[in-house]
Order: sequence, then C-alpha cells, then structure tokens
Amino acid sequence: MAQLDILAIIVAKEDKRELVLSELKKLIPITRQEDGCIKYELFADDKNPNRFIFEEIWESAEKLEVHKNSSHMANYVEATKGAVELFDVIKLIPVN
Repeated sequence: MAQLDILAIIVAKEDKRELVLSELKKLIPITRQEDGCIKYELFADDKNPNRFIFEEIWESAEKLEVHKNSSHMANYVEATKGAVELFDVIKLIPVN
C-alpha cells in the first residue's frame, strides 16, 4: 500500500465563511483518530479568507475511501449544504 498525499481545497461562500470554518474544525479531532490518518492539518489562504486547505497524508487510498464515506464527513456535507462554492481534492504525486 502506497502512502497518499492529498490537498483538499474548500471555498466558502462569502457570507458562509464562519459556518464552513466551524464545520471544518469539527472534522479535525475525529479524522486524526481514524485508522490510516497520518496527517490532517487545516490552513486558511492568506490571500482569500474564504479558501481553506486541508493537507492530508493517508496510509493508503483504501483508508482515504473509508474517511470519505464516514459519518462525520456526511455530517459535514449536510451541515454546509449550499455554503460551499468549491470542494476539490488533489492527489499529490512526487516528481523527484
């Protein structure tokens, strides 16, 4: 199983920033306890306060799939319905 490095980019609608940020913060302690989670850090973009980025490292694609299908991710999606402009997941591939 190959380690998987991910960037998850979330852009909140202008008037929904605080809601989205609050819901994203709820994911951190739960996700960090998940089997296969190596790193799960949330950042805010210094040029766009409505853009948040999770830097994630997972033991494998299978562990990431379990995370994506978890109840806490479903709760996040439901809580932020209509509040997010963009949710993009980028798998990083080393080039060295």
